[in-house]
Amino acid sequence: MRLKTFVFNQLQVNTYLLTDEATNDTIVIDPGCQSKDERNRFAQYVEENHLNLCKLLNTHLHFDHVYGNRFIQEKYGIGAYGAKEDNFFLNHYQDLLVLFGMPMDDDALPLQGYIKDGDIITLGSLELHVLAVPGHSPGGLAFYLPKEECVFVGDTILQGGIGRTDLHRGNYETLINSIKTKLLTLPDNTAIYSGHGCPSTIKFEKENNPFLRAL
Repeated sequence: MRLKTFVFNQLQVNTYLLTDEATNDTIVIDPGCQSKDERNRFAQYVEENHLNLCKLLNTHLHFDHVYGNRFIQEKYGIGAYGAKEDNFFLNHYQDLLVLFGMPMDDDALPLQGYIKDGDIITLGSLELHVLAVPGHSPGGLAFYLPKEECVFVGDTILQGGIGRTDLHRGNYETLINSIKTKLLTLPDNTAIYSGHGCPSTIKFEKENNPFLRAL
């Protein structure tokens, strides 16, 4: 797997491109590209590296993680997949942008399809196991790649911290249970790629994250 990380929009969202090196087939996770410049940088990288964008996945549907969904669908012809439980955030997309004082954007597109806990998404040699990790949002998802020893967790865990639960439909107890039962059970050497900030590992978070030490 070849991994490319972009950091997009005012909230500094990590957008990930996972590429099967044998075919250049690529999965996009959480396209946060909001401005014209960000979208041009994304497209330039795809073109220069001859990537074939095949799948678009959202860990959750907060606006900062779906800014680029429409752009990618219109330019590359692939719709987004995420959790049905988060549809509220797409249905109230413009209202939430106003509420948080963010730049206005075109209406959010509906998801092309839904994915859920236990699903397995394959692309070439890549195999992503879908884990339901609600709490930061009701439909939070993580994508675990056992062979590559990594997991993409959205805003469930951040390096040294956890995702906010004071946002609409967040729940602290639910988030902690998700982390305890779905993420801290992964092998210690599993790399964590979060929705914001730097990568980490399961081992590091178990030993250093003040929210998780007692779990």
